[in-house]
Amino acid sequence: MAFGYIGSMRTKPGHRDDVVAILTRGQDGLREAGCQVYAVGLDAEDEDKIWVSEIWESAQHHADSLQLPETKAAIAEAMPMLTGEFSGQKVEIVGGLGVS
Repeated sequence: MAFGYIGSMRTKPGHRDDVVAILTRGQDGLREAGCQVYAVGLDAEDEDKIWVSEIWESAQHHADSLQLPETKAAIAEAMPMLTGEFSGQKVEIVGGLGVS
């Protein structure tokens, strides 16, 4: 079964768009790493909160992607613009539109 991760992060005021730009680049590398869906969304009620929904071939693919040099570089670039408030939920994907 596919592995899903839904997470949020809070940016420091005025940095949301900068962090979104970091999160939305390099999508080809994610696909090659086993990512099937990577969606970045803005919280409708909180202008400093970003949501990310991911579907991976497996939990191992997700874990391995965090070790890629480009992923580590993106995290290092974004971290100074984040408050440190994160949420995350791992899920087992069982089906849905666009899910294979």
